[in-house]
Amino acid sequence: MNKLDGANASSGFALPETGKRFSQSPQPSHETPSHETPAQESTLRSQVKRSLQRYFKQLDNEPATDLHRLVMSEVEAPLLEAVMHYTGNNQSKASIMLGLNRGTLRTKLKLYGML
Repeated sequence: MNKLDGANASSGFALPETGKRFSQSPQPSHETPSHETPAQESTLRSQVKRSLQRYFKQLDNEPATDLHRLVMSEVEAPLLEAVMHYTGNNQSKASIMLGLNRGTLRTKLKLYGML
């Protein structure tokens, strides 16, 4: 059973060690980027949605292929970079943090030129 089972994905997740909850949306800051109003949330989900809307506008009715692969690689590479940095390049810790087998993590790191 996954330690995060039962956590509501829309409201965040609980860290097993602390029980603290983390929201998918960042905590409000005193600085609001100029392109966002204070009422707008800047979540990963909203950023992906806006990016896809821009992408579809730029397509100008041209066919798109491999969109899933494009989006996943755009999100996965910086995720792996951030986790590897956070864990001090410790693949065992990173694989646990990501919920991946260490071999799978190594394959992904090679794919993105990080190993």
